[in-house]
Amino acid sequence: MGTPSPNANSADQESQLLQQAVEFVTSKGGDQRLGNQPATAMILGSGLGGLADKISDPVVLSYEDIPGFGFSSAGGHRGELIFGSIEDSPVIAMAGRFHRYEGWSNRQITFPVRLMARLGAHQLIVSNAAGGVNPKLRVGDIVVIRDHLNFMGCCDFMGSRGLQSFSAPAGLKSVDLCSKTEPSTPAEQGKTTQPGETPQRWKPAKPREPAKHRESTKHQQVAGVCPESCVGVVRGYETYDPELSKIAFQVGVRDGFNVYPGTYLATLGPNYETRSEYRMMRRIGADVAGMSTVPEVLAGSAAGMRILGLSMVSNVANPDQPTTADHAEVLEAGIAAAVKLESIVREVLSV
Repeated sequence: MGTPSPNANSADQESQLLQQAVEFVTSKGGDQRLGNQPATAMILGSGLGGLADKISDPVVLSYEDIPGFGFSSAGGHRGELIFGSIEDSPVIAMAGRFHRYEGWSNRQITFPVRLMARLGAHQLIVSNAAGGVNPKLRVGDIVVIRDHLNFMGCCDFMGSRGLQSFSAPAGLKSVDLCSKTEPSTPAEQGKTTQPGETPQRWKPAKPREPAKHRESTKHQQVAGVCPESCVGVVRGYETYDPELSKIAFQVGVRDGFNVYPGTYLATLGPNYETRSEYRMMRRIGADVAGMSTVPEVLAGSAAGMRILGLSMVSNVANPDQPTTADHAEVLEAGIAAAVKLESIVREVLSV
């Protein structure tokens, strides 16, 4: 069974675990697919895992066997890392992801992204099933994420070595980000974790000293996003790649299905939103809302990856005519939208 990714603020420990994961994956045949070639990483969310079945000559690894990986308990998430090719382009796909509401920390959620970057992935396609907040949306529409609202708190990407990818330009790395204190571990609470229990979130050690400000033509200091202890937080000028987004819009026009630009709002979950929350989300600019994606996107961006974010609209909120959201409905909509996402992915990979 895989070794859970480190909860402690230890860049050396995580580096060792990443190396173990790289060695494990390549020993299972991954080096035959990847080698030093650039590859595309994909994260397939609720009901969208069927795209993984379109990968040619797949090598399938269970999350439970990969060092540093956790397990996914959400419905529609298979818990497999698959690598092979689509359109003769090497890909690595996560069939299922981890969520904060399952008890995982941001570091644990994004460990697979760092692994895929280490394996050579230079771009990241992230998909999710999301609730429509914009009233013009319909179930099955595709929203290309142009920006996001992060209601999940600070993302704790710490470590002086950053998240540099093998394929990223030399010297490109993330900065230290602040982390908000999480609930203490079971041991600190005098409790024991039973086998099979969802892991508890962690309480970090004393915060690191703020990173020195880094000047860059592509990055700028963002003020007012985190507490004062978040000095040094940097956001990419374009987190979501405009060229990849353009391809997605063109595919929608060509194949005759709705593709809209939009803003994704990320919440911790696992509850669906109330009518008042939907009204608030719309007023502050959200088009769709979900419980994932943003930590992975930030990790991929910090690793120098080009990012394409795709949301499949699983249900549409109407606060004045409320209906009950159901996870089975989300999975069903995901299956129906799979062909649209596949068309976009294939076009991106063919460019």
